[in-house]
Amino acid sequence: MCSPQESGMNAVGVRMVTRSRSRGPGAGQQGRREKPAPLRREEAAAEGRKSYSPVKRQRKAPRLNVAYEASEGEKGEGAEHLQSPAWEPQDWRRQLENIRTMRSGKDAPVDQLGAEHCYDLSAPPKVRRYQVLLSLMLSSQTKDQVTAGAMQRLRARGLTVDSILQTDDSTLGTLIYPVGFWRNKVKYIKQTSAILQQRYDGDIPASLAELVALPGVGPKMAHLAMAVAWGTVSGIAVDTHVHRIVNRLRWTKKATKSPEETRRALEEWLPRELWSEINGLLVGFGQQTCLPLRPRCQACLNRALCPAAHGL
Repeated sequence: MCSPQESGMNAVGVRMVTRSRSRGPGAGQQGRREKPAPLRREEAAAEGRKSYSPVKRQRKAPRLNVAYEASEGEKGEGAEHLQSPAWEPQDWRRQLENIRTMRSGKDAPVDQLGAEHCYDLSAPPKVRRYQVLLSLMLSSQTKDQVTAGAMQRLRARGLTVDSILQTDDSTLGTLIYPVGFWRNKVKYIKQTSAILQQRYDGDIPASLAELVALPGVGPKMAHLAMAVAWGTVSGIAVDTHVHRIVNRLRWTKKATKSPEETRRALEEWLPRELWSEINGLLVGFGQQTCLPLRPRCQACLNRALCPAAHGL
């Protein structure tokens, strides 16, 4: 099992900026990749033409303040905040506080066996980041306990890009079994490892776009990798737990059908300073209380506030 003591890369404490100055597992000399600072917003003013006619009063157009919102993942530290969204869920702050209270023990599987606990603290920064990405790839459709066991077996053999590429597919399959879709994951792990060796000198990409372009890496994994490995909050990581709970609490304007749709809807209104916290908070809540089947509503502090509680 992954040791709880190996929790040096916790995404919860990440500063809420697109390109955080806080460092992930290895934001060392080799890990830092500087990006140009995003452009500052400009204020546009429309002024009426000056009339030079002696008989007409000068007509001045109203002054317009225009705020340009940076594209996703490009908001800089100095960016001005736009007005808060007009829509937000009813009672969401009370619901969130209740969930924090229920999760205060930090004793869910994700708290001990999540990606921030599955890398080798003694490994070089580049290797630690690779191990974070690999644990996220293994975690898809897999319980944390199973992912942790697979990572333990891989680390016992020395888990690096080179060691994975030197391991035959049959042996790799034996080491990661019984993670979900383990045969596909053998293929994706080999392909991604080869790309990392060829293009990134064995490191992992430091941008969301490059991460999701890797075989077997989806948006949820990429956002978590950015947070845990690079210390950058690029968006909300939404898995099946977060997707289910957000819909039960009616935290979207309308019901969503996929985790990615849920992520987009959630990011429209949830304050950015909460983005790094929400995944671990709701995943653990989903593992312990808001279960997929037979949720423990009677033990939930939100039973009187949850719109779905009466229909379950």
